Amino acid sequence: MGTAADTSATAVRTFRAPAGAGAPGLTGLRGVSVSAEPAVVTETQRYDTDDLRLAAAGIRLELASEPGAAQWRLTLPGEDDVIRLPATPPDVEGADPHEPPGELDELVRGVRRDRPLRPVARVRRVRTTTRLLASGSPRAALDREEVSVATLGDSTTVDTWTEFTLYPPARGGVLAAELERRLADVGAEPAEPAAQDRLDELLAPARPRRVRRGKKGTAGAVLVDHLARQVDTLATQDIRVRRDEDDAVHQMRIAARRLRSALQAYRPLLDRARTDPLVDGLRELGRTLAPARDAEVLRKRISDAIDELDPALVLGPVQAQVARHFARVEAEARAAVLAELDGPGYAAMRTALDDLLADPPLSARARRPAKKELPKVAARSARRLEKAVAHMRADPVDEAIHRVRKDAKRLRYATEVARPAVPGKQVARFAKGLKGMQKALGEHQDSVVARTVLRELGAQAHAGGDNGFTFGLLYGRDQAAATLVEAQLPGLWDTAWKKKARRWLR
Repeated sequence: MGTAADTSATAVRTFRAPAGAGAPGLTGLRGVSVSAEPAVVTETQRYDTDDLRLAAAGIRLELASEPGAAQWRLTLPGEDDVIRLPATPPDVEGADPHEPPGELDELVRGVRRDRPLRPVARVRRVRTTTRLLASGSPRAALDREEVSVATLGDSTTVDTWTEFTLYPPARGGVLAAELERRLADVGAEPAEPAAQDRLDELLAPARPRRVRRGKKGTAGAVLVDHLARQVDTLATQDIRVRRDEDDAVHQMRIAARRLRSALQAYRPLLDRARTDPLVDGLRELGRTLAPARDAEVLRKRISDAIDELDPALVLGPVQAQVARHFARVEAEARAAVLAELDGPGYAAMRTALDDLLADPPLSARARRPAKKELPKVAARSARRLEKAVAHMRADPVDEAIHRVRKDAKRLRYATEVARPAVPGKQVARFAKGLKGMQKALGEHQDSVVARTVLRELGAQAHAGGDNGFTFGLLYGRDQAAATLVEAQLPGLWDTAWKKKARRWLR
């Protein structure tokens, strides 16, 4: 997009005056002549849903236009960079230049969900540039802009003012001071450009999301606060997943799991008629995200393991085969993830999560003090884990070990909810004690999944006329690693489950 005057300025200064303020007189300035340029009209339209969901999420989607050029701009929360795409020229047959590009719409679809986007506000500027020349060369410049900010829709709010932008000379303090004095004569005062901030203010009624936490210090208030943080994380990771950013799928999966675990572990504090459908939806989301995350982890695990082998043990184009295999798997997994995020079930779940925070279905127990009630409810997850461990000790098969891993993770997430309410460092010490066991359980599960893939890769190599030896070697190593973990688990459990460590559970 075009900018104002091109001068040798070193420090641009901006000023604001009431609407209709005239331009300062610039005649009689020693050593310079004045050259006024024709007025230029620029317009920026803000797009959003009727209920302003993008504004509530801190997102700006805009169509900025000036003579001969137009572009779409998307500003995401917490990011300095603006995503820019050229707008479709108005003379392209069959294309609507006012329709947001699919690439940008995809990024905000998790926020807008089933609501269409339309212009909800507009910033209009009429800019007149006056150049100050010395012997035909630019010395300084002054932009005068008539600014109009308006909301669009059933009702309209309009605000207008005048902005001046001074591009002072690199050398020439006397001239700069005189220009500022003349600006003051027309009522202009130093101020930052305000159009976008004013637009945000006009759209602000939608901004704060309603979250009813209940009475401070109650179990329900602490639980809802935790759920609100995870819902925010889920929304943030939704955009990152759509942008295909590193680790985004993993972080979104963790947020979904934390939400699901909290809703499950603290069922006595909630109305299950409203939370059980959410648990099902979050479980389905996790299942869809799992293949994408597993493929990412396994590709690195197997590729790194091959790199660490003695080259004499690497028979055939194994790295190339691994790359081909996971390129296909990851592409299919990503397509499945995007289909899930664009589906009606996911949109309905996100809306239900917002409704849950706005009107939490808390039970009578949720009104009890958090420091007593949350540990009592978390103890249910602890007993569940104890039963899973007893079953694993009696029959240490992969499925039983995986069950322990899942229940240990559920207890860990339940512990996260209770931690702010329990005084001292009891919960932190308990979580630290579980860490070693959880790490070992994770390594065991990774080896189980990796062996399945290694067996498949070995079979593919053989069928293609290559040697599957290297994949078989890695299979054996993973099997040995799993056996070692199985031998260590009883001791790790005894360390993690000391009576003193879990005293806070009651």
